[in-house]
Amino acid sequence: MILSTLCAGSGGQGVLTMGNVLGNAGMIQGFNATYLPAYGAAVRGGTANCTVSISDEEIASPVVSNPDILVAMNQPSAMAFMNRLVHGGKLIYNSSIVADLPKRSDIDYFPVAANELARELGNERSANMILLGSLIKVGQVLTPESVFKSLEILMGGKPALVEVSCRAVTRGYEIINQ
Repeated sequence: MILSTLCAGSGGQGVLTMGNVLGNAGMIQGFNATYLPAYGAAVRGGTANCTVSISDEEIASPVVSNPDILVAMNQPSAMAFMNRLVHGGKLIYNSSIVADLPKRSDIDYFPVAANELARELGNERSANMILLGSLIKVGQVLTPESVFKSLEILMGGKPALVEVSCRAVTRGYEIINQ
C-alpha cells in the first residue's frame, strides 16, 4: 500500500505544516513516509506545495508526479494540479475560496468550507488543519490520534496552538460525509 498526497496553496496558508504533520503522523503509526516541500522565493503569498507519501513498504523516491489525493487550499492550486491526479483520485479543496472547478468524471470531489469552519472554531489560520482532518478521513490510512501526536511533537512548546489545531483536525474529519 502506498498513499501519495499533494498539498498545495499559497505561502502563509500552512501548506508545508500540513504536509509535515501528515508525514510525521505516518511514521508515528509505523509507516514509511516521505515529505518533499516546494515553494517560491517569496514564501508568504507565493506558491507553496508539498508531496507526502505514506507506505507499508519502502518508498523509492519522494517525488510524486501523479498523486492519489490533492488538497487544494486555493483556486490557482486546484487549477494547476488537479489534472495530475490519478484516475480514481480524490480532490479535497477549500470551497471557501475555490469557486469553480472543471469537472473530471474519473475523480471524487470533496468541498470543505475550511475558512468558515476555522472561523467557527475561533482561529481562521487553522483552515489548513481543517483540511488535514478531511484528508485523513478521505485517505483512510491514518488515525486522528496519530495526527494529534504529531501536532504535539511539532508544536509542543505552544499548548494553545496544539489544542486549537487538534480541534480543527477533528472538525475537518467529522465534516466529510455529513
